[in-house]
Amino acid sequence: MLDINKATTTQLDPEGNMFGLAPWSPLFAQRQAKAEGIFLTDEHWEIIIHLRERYRERGDARSAREILHELEENFSDGHGRRNLYELFPGGPVSQASRLGGLPLPPYSSDPSFGSVE
Repeated sequence: MLDINKATTTQLDPEGNMFGLAPWSPLFAQRQAKAEGIFLTDEHWEIIIHLRERYRERGDARSAREILHELEENFSDGHGRRNLYELFPGGPVSQASRLGGLPLPPYSSDPSFGSVE
């Protein structure tokens, strides 16, 4: 189970993304999500933890498109990207990575990975 009560000090880049994995905590993710207008559900946590584990095992992805495709396969339940964008309106790759305290993958700042708004 996640210990969401553990607070840590974090360093952020100008876009609000954390540097590295070490200082991240679920409490950080909850605070950041609240600031971005998201209430984290079990679905959100599954994706965030998946991205963190993926990063831990494989390091940086070659592109945001690679991660988006992987998230679609594992978490969209046959509904395509729409469900992912409903969970993370700021972009499933960009916003989920930011909440997970991960560096953004290459090409994730592309406006086409933005939001459904």
